[in-house]
Amino acid sequence: MHITLKDGSVKEYEQKKTVYEIAKDISEGLARIACAGEVNGEIVDLRTEITKDCTLNIITANDPQGLKVIRHTASHVMAEAVKRLFPEAKVAIGPAIEDGFYYDFDNQPFSREDLDRIEAEMKKIIKAGHEITRFTLPKAEAIQFMKDREEPYKVELIEDLPQGAQISFYDQGGFIDLCAGPHLMSVKGIKSFKLISSSMAYWRGDEHKAQLQRIYATAFQKKEDLNAYLEHLEDIKKRDHNKLGREMELFTTVDVIGQGLPLFTPKGTKMILKLQRWIEDLEDKEWGYVRTRTPLMAKSDLYKISGHWDHYKDGMFVLGDEEADKEVFALRPMTCPFQYYVYKNTQKSYRDLPYRMSETSTLFRAEESGEMHGLTRVRQFTITEGHLIIRPDQKEAELKSCLELAYYILSTLGLQEDVTYRLSKWDPNNRAKYLGDEAYWESAQDALRQVLMEKNLPFVEADGEAAFYGPKIDIQAKNVYGKEDTMVTIQLDCAIAENFDLYYIDEKGEKIRPYVIHRTSMGCYERTLAWLIEKYAGKFPTWLCPEQVRVLPISDKYTDYAQQVADELKKNGVDVTVDSRSEKIGFKIRAARLDKLPYMLVVGQQEEADHTVSVRSRFAGNEGVCTVDAFIGQICEEIRTKEIRMELPEDEKKK
Repeated sequence: MHITLKDGSVKEYEQKKTVYEIAKDISEGLARIACAGEVNGEIVDLRTEITKDCTLNIITANDPQGLKVIRHTASHVMAEAVKRLFPEAKVAIGPAIEDGFYYDFDNQPFSREDLDRIEAEMKKIIKAGHEITRFTLPKAEAIQFMKDREEPYKVELIEDLPQGAQISFYDQGGFIDLCAGPHLMSVKGIKSFKLISSSMAYWRGDEHKAQLQRIYATAFQKKEDLNAYLEHLEDIKKRDHNKLGREMELFTTVDVIGQGLPLFTPKGTKMILKLQRWIEDLEDKEWGYVRTRTPLMAKSDLYKISGHWDHYKDGMFVLGDEEADKEVFALRPMTCPFQYYVYKNTQKSYRDLPYRMSETSTLFRAEESGEMHGLTRVRQFTITEGHLIIRPDQKEAELKSCLELAYYILSTLGLQEDVTYRLSKWDPNNRAKYLGDEAYWESAQDALRQVLMEKNLPFVEADGEAAFYGPKIDIQAKNVYGKEDTMVTIQLDCAIAENFDLYYIDEKGEKIRPYVIHRTSMGCYERTLAWLIEKYAGKFPTWLCPEQVRVLPISDKYTDYAQQVADELKKNGVDVTVDSRSEKIGFKIRAARLDKLPYMLVVGQQEEADHTVSVRSRFAGNEGVCTVDAFIGQICEEIRTKEIRMELPEDEKKK
């Protein structure tokens, strides 16, 4: 047989060979660092036998797939260590993930001390250096094998596999685990690893099933790579909005109020209001929208017309019982059906379109408790929601306009470089989920695809991510932990007008069905605030800061002048406070820095005499002395233009 290698060279063998044997034939050194093989484009175990002509690439730790194999093997070593230390623990699943691996156990919660003990036990296992072997069993024997080992979660996994399947197991010196592989040839291949944290997880992600304990960990081939990753995790902790936002007193949560129902403090509320006033003025005064205000709930009749009752009821908060009550209401999960009736309030002609409606909409969605996280996944949220009723010939121009508005907002916030674009399409294999036929979906998807291409925006396409009524452009971003969320969405809907009898009168006096664009301009205020906290690590652009300036009198004698400066700033719309505490000026400056304030104005005898301020900023340190009027002019211009002022490196700041 002929084996074509990555460099184009060909190896010939008369007998079957495993991937590992071929790697060893190429080079002993290559065999030592080999993690897996890629045969005809498919990642396989090193133990895989090759019996016919193929292309072969030996995967090492320098390849992402090789690192994944190392991490997968490390998860098995972690499971063995847990079983040694906690014999009553039951193992569930332990996959490699983007930045490491995890394993779920039916056990009591793990403390940090437990994780340290598990790490030490893993090092003993790796030092012993057992080879890893693979074997298979028929399904019935595999089930009995795991029953004998009293591993119920593994039994359930095997029972879900098809009849006739050969079930694979890996043995690393006596510890045997159900797994499809691939794995390293020996546990000695695990060089650098760290157990990061533990948390609760539901079996198979279902909150109605058993609560398990998940241990998160990571592994790298080189110690310096592990150290760099651990430093990255420390930076993540500093930026995590769920932690930092609470420390900065922007929001909080309370158990008796409920999960996913954040409380915004005065500081957080001020930030959201600044965003809201900006968005509303932008849409209404510059982008041609009219503003609506609609109810927070409606009868089930409305959602039945829109299709949400059939397609989305499980995600709604329903008030009442359909069998017992004459009228059943539900809190709204979206605003579109409400705004359709605003449109229908008066008859529209073709000259009235596009009719662009926008609303600062508070919405409610019955998210699973396991999905709740800070401000990114909540049960009540407020969104920059809008619906455009358009003529079919206006489709391209209005889709472009929606995309341009979203991009302008992201750019102003400094977030445009942090997003990716996704064309979310229907799943043709699940047609019952969607309105319309194949021709409708292909046409609508192509319209969105063309807009993205004309804007020269790189994008991916994803089946099954569309709304039930139409495809979407989703603008995606990742949080500090790498989890991706949709931040902005633009949806084309050519079908819903029929349900609501939406129409306009054309040039001939005939009733014509319009198209609808569902869109957000900035997205959800809560999720955007979380994004901004993590992006700027709490050091927001000046215009967004709830406290933009703090005046610091160097002693009590200058408190009156400090208040006079603050009053002048307030008259010009600047958010300012005075630190009148009887503390030394150095203490006040440090406190302002810890609060991540953009500007501090130090005032004393000379400043009072000259009606000046000594300006210190987080951007450049000591910026010198200037008149009060000059500083007001400078900061008001920075706020008006929404400038994102860059911070100088510490060694370049003036002390």
